[in-house]
Amino acid sequence: VQLVESGGGLVQPGGSLRLSCAASGFTFSSYVMSWYRQAPGKERELVAAISSDGGSRNYADSVKGRFTISRDNAKNSVYLQMNSLKAEDTAVYYCKARRGSLSSWGQGTQVTVSS
Repeated sequence: VQLVESGGGLVQPGGSLRLSCAASGFTFSSYVMSWYRQAPGKERELVAAISSDGGSRNYADSVKGRFTISRDNAKNSVYLQMNSLKAEDTAVYYCKARRGSLSSWGQGTQVTVSS
């Protein structure tokens, strides 16, 4: 199982970024995919999750209306579109794949929101 995140970087407040997570080594379309983030000195927290078929999504209250999770099962990829970014969105963002008790994590991508 391999998950590789990309798309992080430095962005000004109010800006946008699109994170991608490319998956390989497992049946991607059978897994729930999620994005988590961890800011310095804080616990890792769930940002958004999407069901295996993409029909169900849920978001942390702090990102509702600003972030959108999506997936393309044909490309074995999951995405996180982040708009109206705030300084408090600064964190390392991780992709997670889960099926039942099985789960795997990517290595993370840094997102920094600063002027």
